[in-house]
Amino acid sequence: MKLKDFMSISGEHGLYKFIAQGRNAIIVEHLETGKRSTAQGSAKVSSLEDISIFTETEDLPLAKVFDRIYEKENGGAAPDYKSDPEVLKKYFSEIVPDYDRERVYNSDIKKVILWYNTLHQYNLLLKDDPEEETKDSKGEEKTEENTPAPKAEKPAKAKGKQVEKKVRPAGKTESKSAATRSKGGPKAK
Repeated sequence: MKLKDFMSISGEHGLYKFIAQGRNAIIVEHLETGKRSTAQGSAKVSSLEDISIFTETEDLPLAKVFDRIYEKENGGAAPDYKSDPEVLKKYFSEIVPDYDRERVYNSDIKKVILWYNTLHQYNLLLKDDPEEETKDSKGEEKTEENTPAPKAEKPAKAKGKQVEKKVRPAGKTESKSAATRSKGGPKAK
């Protein structure tokens, strides 16, 4: 599954889609309401692509868990996340038989199923296409011969603006301020 642009924000309900990067925040759109908002740098934002499930051997990426649910349900929705916890545990053990029962809590299983069903509801479960990665835009297989050579790097430009300094000709001065005029100049009669 392609989960790159989808994220969860700690303390917020539901999933969000990444829209743009701001200066000190990211702009996200809530999948269910469509409302756009910002997630400040202090918020705990987790991309679904970076989330894994603990297993007895190694961590299983969430995308692979979603693939397994998708295959089990033949592209359909998973059971409701509000189902009995024992039913959800049994279902999840069919999907990931070797998940670590001590470190994966009921709340984690509920979140996985909720997220899967949310993405399914909005037709956002996009399968990774292994052929897409090995073919170029013309549909040809990528090989050393037809892979374009990397572009040469351009020299880095100096950062900042160049400021042009104005030089005043000697002997010319600007008008004096009121403070300097009152101290040393001749007095008017």
